[in-house]
Amino acid sequence: MRYRFYLLTFLVFVVDHWTKWIVRTRMDLHDHIEVIPNYLRISYVRNSGVAFGLFEQIQSVWKPYLLAAMAVIAVIVIVVYSVRMSTDRTLLQVALAVTLGGILGNFTDRIVHKFVVDFIELHFQDRFHWPTFNVADSAITVGIALLLLDTVKNPEPQEKELA
Repeated sequence: MRYRFYLLTFLVFVVDHWTKWIVRTRMDLHDHIEVIPNYLRISYVRNSGVAFGLFEQIQSVWKPYLLAAMAVIAVIVIVVYSVRMSTDRTLLQVALAVTLGGILGNFTDRIVHKFVVDFIELHFQDRFHWPTFNVADSAITVGIALLLLDTVKNPEPQEKELA
């Protein structure tokens, strides 16, 4: 039954790459399209950091390898944790699946393009600007929020019986 959660991971991965492909093939770098004036625009940027542009300013030959290693470790931890936990913990499994899809989406970008395509730009007129992000970043954020919610609902982990 665990396959339904892997299907969710695959769905997040596909939607992430499909939206990035649309932006890469239909927009020039740094172009933007106002969707909701003064609040939301689609902007094509390339991010060499992690989610929401963190660590983008760090310049090191080791940065791509370090970020890739972090992603691989996160994938391993998530898969092992998912397998160890009961599929009856639906919220937990959904949280892990969505997070995994986001990590794999950005990891693939980093390997294939050497950068991550970001394009969702939230802002409030000229007063507030959230760092540009993508579907994978959103999935990671939602997945972690769901994981925290599951932790509050189920404070003690319920590992499946290995008999």
